[in-house]
Amino acid sequence: MPEETSETPDSLDNLEQRRLAQETKDERKVWYFLGYFLFGIHIVAFVMIYAVRHAK
Repeated sequence: MPEETSETPDSLDNLEQRRLAQETKDERKVWYFLGYFLFGIHIVAFVMIYAVRHAK
């Protein structure tokens, strides 16, 4: 008599779907972080250019 496991084919498919959904969310967070980071670098660069041009 085989032992019953909690890992049925349905739960494996469900697990894979949850993993893919989490991976998509994580990837989206990485792109948002990259976008904000690059935007911030440009703001800092413009402030530095302004400071250098207006220095006496």
